Amino acid sequence: MSSCPIRRASSSEGDSQPVIDERKRKRMVSNRESARRSRMRKQQRLDDLMNQEAQLKQHNGEISMQIDLMTQQYTSVESENAVLRAQLSELTERLRSMNSVLRFLEEFSGTTMDIPEIPDPLLTPWQLPCPVHPIMANDNMFQF
Repeated sequence: MSSCPIRRASSSEGDSQPVIDERKRKRMVSNRESARRSRMRKQQRLDDLMNQEAQLKQHNGEISMQIDLMTQQYTSVESENAVLRAQLSELTERLRSMNSVLRFLEEFSGTTMDIPEIPDPLLTPWQLPCPVHPIMANDNMFQF
C-alpha cells in the first residue's frame, strides 16, 4: 500500500457540497433572469425612444409644412399689399389732380365748389413698426 494517507471526506462535508452547488445554481439562474429582465427593459426603452423619434420627426414635418404654407400666405398677402399700396398712391395722385382741376374751375367760374380734402391716412399709408422682410424658413431649420 502507499505511504500517502488518503483522506476521505466525512459524511457531513459530503452532504454540504450539494447544498452549496444548489445555491450556486439558484444564484446563476437568478442572475440570468435578472440580466434577461434588464435586457428586456433596455430594449423596451430603446423601442420607446425610437417611437418617440418617429413621432417627433412626423410632428416636425407637419410643422415644416405649416411654416411653408404660412410663408406662402405671407408672401401672397405682402404682394397683395404692395399692389394695394401702389393703387392707393395712384388714386391719391388722381384725387389731387381732380382737386386741382376743381379749384381751377372754382376760380375761373367764381362758383363755390365742395372740394374734398385728401385725408391724412391716405397721405401716410399704414406703416408697420418694423421693415417688411419675408420670412425665410425651411424644414432643415429645426433639425439638430
